[in-house]
Amino acid sequence: MNDLSQIRAFLTVAQLHSFVAAARQLSMTPPSVTRAVSALEESLGVQLLLRTTRHVSLTSAGAIYAARVGPLLADFEMAAEEVREQQGEAAGLLRINAPMSLGLQILPDVASGFRQEYPDTSISISLTDRLIDIVSDHVDLAIRISQAPREKSTIWRKICRVNRVLVASPGYLAAFGSIQKPEDLHAHACLAYDAGALSETWELSNAGRTHKVRAGKTVAGNNGELIARLAENGEGVALLPHFIVEPALADQRLEMVLPGWEPPPLWLNLYYPPYEKLPMRVKTFSDFFEDYVTRVRPL
Repeated sequence: MNDLSQIRAFLTVAQLHSFVAAARQLSMTPPSVTRAVSALEESLGVQLLLRTTRHVSLTSAGAIYAARVGPLLADFEMAAEEVREQQGEAAGLLRINAPMSLGLQILPDVASGFRQEYPDTSISISLTDRLIDIVSDHVDLAIRISQAPREKSTIWRKICRVNRVLVASPGYLAAFGSIQKPEDLHAHACLAYDAGALSETWELSNAGRTHKVRAGKTVAGNNGELIARLAENGEGVALLPHFIVEPALADQRLEMVLPGWEPPPLWLNLYYPPYEKLPMRVKTFSDFFEDYVTRVRPL
């Protein structure tokens, strides 16, 4: 029987049409993936993949082999997972995606603590502020800060509320005037934190009153840390999660603006592919993560 790691490497390359992308997903080096696939082809005596400088595709023999062994490998890995779960073990590769700012601030300690308790797990972390397709991007668990989930094709777990605050630098407010009411914001530079780095609309509420402000006329960005630094530099007013600006508020590099006015709540959510049952490593990490952000370091 061929080495399962060789079969796994072949199927991943076939799926992603790239040795480099397959190596990234499998946490291997591209030469290691190439050697594994070559060894499989040699043992079978057939060429499974057509390789060019720009593309990798299946041969007819490769397509037949992939169609037969793909389900077998999936069944084998599921059986191994079920055996581990029967023993109450969290093991295997856990692929996590998270927003950039939250990932940099929270995940190093979470991942290290989790690995200390569950050393048989390995963790692959990707950080991006865009909302990914959790199925096609091959992620076991995604962490997101968003409004109440509406998607039906994934499994969601609401963790905790994420508070947002309006902030500006003392220098900016001294130069351009204090802000006493939301209508004053229209005369100020409002920095947009938007996935497309274009613009956003702030909806602020207080005691039954609501006021909307369009942000992004001067500066927009798709990362919270970037917008926070721009606000510190005196570029304008920003609406950001409190955990991002907490150090700057403590050091008085930023100060809160209109503290009585609040935007709609955002939530820290976990979401998963449409599993019939969460794998043990995914469930265990989810519990560990929730405990950390609600008890050890509340957001």
